Amino acid sequence: MSKDERLGWIGLNMVPGLGPRRIRRLVDCLQGAQEAWQAPEHLLAEALGIRLARNVARHRSKLDPVKELEKAHNRGLRILTPICPDYPPLLKTIVDAPAALYCWGEIPQGAGVALVGTRQPSPAGQVMAHRLGFELARHVPVVSGLARGIDGLAHRGAIQGGGTTWAVLGSALDRIYPPEHTDLAYAIASQGGAVLSEYPLGTGPRRGHFPARNRIISGLSLAVVVVEAPTRSGALITADLALQQGREVLAVPGSPTNPQCQGSNLLIQQGAKLVQGAGDILEEIVPFTLPALTRIDSHS
Repeated sequence: MSKDERLGWIGLNMVPGLGPRRIRRLVDCLQGAQEAWQAPEHLLAEALGIRLARNVARHRSKLDPVKELEKAHNRGLRILTPICPDYPPLLKTIVDAPAALYCWGEIPQGAGVALVGTRQPSPAGQVMAHRLGFELARHVPVVSGLARGIDGLAHRGAIQGGGTTWAVLGSALDRIYPPEHTDLAYAIASQGGAVLSEYPLGTGPRRGHFPARNRIISGLSLAVVVVEAPTRSGALITADLALQQGREVLAVPGSPTNPQCQGSNLLIQQGAKLVQGAGDILEEIVPFTLPALTRIDSHS
């Protein structure tokens, strides 16, 4: 793996407004990330158009991928690019895989199951998120977004279950959001899991980052489980992205009188598998493991 090629990916990822799909197109057109990073503006324009080419050229002189890599190393972080042999293999298959993936903790390998949902869950939703995280983590990494509510409960359940969990942020790894989950992020990273972000160091949380990070959550997962969500919810965005990526979508049923359950109930009406316990999820993704399980689903 060429260090200069890796730096090219990191540098391109630092350019505001470029994004993973345009970066991939640019790298393909110019036959390499190093070439794309160093290309004159007229060659950039052939791949991106004049406006974006000017944007890249303007920002490139102010960005230093070498320093970015050094800062990450000094913070105990790793930056993975698509040419790295340990880039998460399942994530690499999606069309908009991150051009750079910052990792705190153990680099994710294999595939997980995503547990997502509302930031304001009902008491029943809180119990279910923690329980599913606890039970699933014995068999498969639990993936979520470190947000308040369902996400945090799923991560904590996975940790308490002695398993692995991966958190994907909508901010840089040196700007943990929400800040009250900094201790949770540390626990994830220090106990065999990973805290991940595609955002360069120093990037704070922004509204548009969270829908974008959802594609990484589903991209790392064989299935997305919506634990509890209203009809207008980022969790439903994640479910839609999962379908686009060819992942399974499942949902936990809730009371029809609870607005926080209307989105997850709607998914079930539309064909998502109904989940009453972890066994239902495992049965969907790894049926060959079921004979060895103790049926940890809700039927017990």
